[in-house]
Amino acid sequence: MTIAFQSWNYPSVHLFGYVNKHRSQYPNKKNPALAILPSSILLQTDESGNLLDSKKNPCSDSAINSNSAGSLLSQDNTVGIIGGLSINSTLSFLKKLVHWSTKDGEDCLPFVLCSDPVLSKELLSQERSSFASLASKNEHFQMDQTPLENLSGKRAFLENSGARCIVMPCHLSHMWYDEVSRGCSVPFLHMGECVARELKEAKLRPLEAGSPLRIGVLASNATLIASFYQEKLQNEGFEVVLPDKATVEHTIIPAVEALNGKDSEGARNLLRIAIQVLLVRAVNTVILASDDMRELLPHDDPLLKKCVDPMDALARSTIKWAQSARKPR
Repeated sequence: MTIAFQSWNYPSVHLFGYVNKHRSQYPNKKNPALAILPSSILLQTDESGNLLDSKKNPCSDSAINSNSAGSLLSQDNTVGIIGGLSINSTLSFLKKLVHWSTKDGEDCLPFVLCSDPVLSKELLSQERSSFASLASKNEHFQMDQTPLENLSGKRAFLENSGARCIVMPCHLSHMWYDEVSRGCSVPFLHMGECVARELKEAKLRPLEAGSPLRIGVLASNATLIASFYQEKLQNEGFEVVLPDKATVEHTIIPAVEALNGKDSEGARNLLRIAIQVLLVRAVNTVILASDDMRELLPHDDPLLKKCVDPMDALARSTIKWAQSARKPR
């Protein structure tokens, strides 16, 4: 199943941010060149990934390379973020990261954000191919490796920019997590591991006596085929429950078609049915591993109390890492 069929025509964006409630600049005594950087810098590139002309872009290649002695950010808790299929999803994750890390009066953790429309298009192509395979009942869907090189390049860019931890707030990008994270010099958080660990720490009890703890998963067809959510949950001792064939054919596929036809209400009702079918099968909770699914349901929908958003778990895990990595001044 696939949900997100959105294409974004923005230039690539590399955002270097340090949100500070008391000042607009973050001083760096070790590197005077960095001390003059504003709290966020926007570097724009063309669709080939090249920085725009320095005369047109004051934060261009030459401006950054003037500080060749070190990375762009040098804080011990700097987070690198690789954007994915949807810019809205990336910004939603970033909003949570900023809001939750500052709720106790703390400064926001420093971050470097990479968002690339070329990567978004590559991921979109993967989603479309996966849905076409599902709709045609083709069980031999082959994963395209095109996004791998792009994702690996983003990882290297973030490492060189001073990121001390890297995250990918995109379900689909985790299809290539093993290859992208291989050889990474800093911690690389996995969204599936984050949500599985939180569920384990919640100390849930089986809904039926003598039964294992069951967790339902609703996601795009490509994400389910990659099976990383199933793997991470099973590693923590959970039994994973996926939509059965009848649910896929009579609710999931029609829900996608309704959403693509801009029938949000129809898609919402079908999604509710799919969630309820999983709940009837005695799952403790349902992981909604699709941003479009999550956004279909209003915030006050009672069914959301039975669902978990992996993006939330990733944001919380990122903040915990940043808090532990920050050294006293």
